[in-house]
Amino acid sequence: MDTTLERPTLIVGPNAMFFDDFKVGQEWTTPRRTITETDIVMFAALTGDHNPVHTDEIFAQSTPFGARILHGPAVFAIVTGLEFRLGIKEGTAIAFLGMTWDLKAPVKMGDTIHVYQRVEEVRRTSNPERGIVNFWLEVRNQKGDVCQQGIWKVMFHSRNAG
Repeated sequence: MDTTLERPTLIVGPNAMFFDDFKVGQEWTTPRRTITETDIVMFAALTGDHNPVHTDEIFAQSTPFGARILHGPAVFAIVTGLEFRLGIKEGTAIAFLGMTWDLKAPVKMGDTIHVYQRVEEVRRTSNPERGIVNFWLEVRNQKGDVCQQGIWKVMFHSRNAG
């Protein structure tokens, strides 16, 4: 009996990029998305985080934000979806390895956000079939204000990864 494991065939999206395709300085802008009350309510329900700055309009009006805001981690979660819509990782990304992330300004109900993304660093790993790309991301609202920003580290397949 043959016990050799076959490498699964990669199913790669039409806009996907392999590690070898990335160059420092490449940049993209994602589609936009408007934040709704449903986003706030559903994230509070999912996480159990019912902090009144998110769930109590009267309380939130008395804060420096002046209104309810979306949870910071919810913004990050939505950003992963916006960034996925670029298609550059579809079938070629192996793993999200980590991030450094700063919350700079609130995201409020009714704000429309998008992501600006730029390649900051590319480096090979000891395995020639993969490499790591560091992306700089900025979450920007409809006024161009940066609400969140940071570095994402992602491992990708190389073209010769089979």
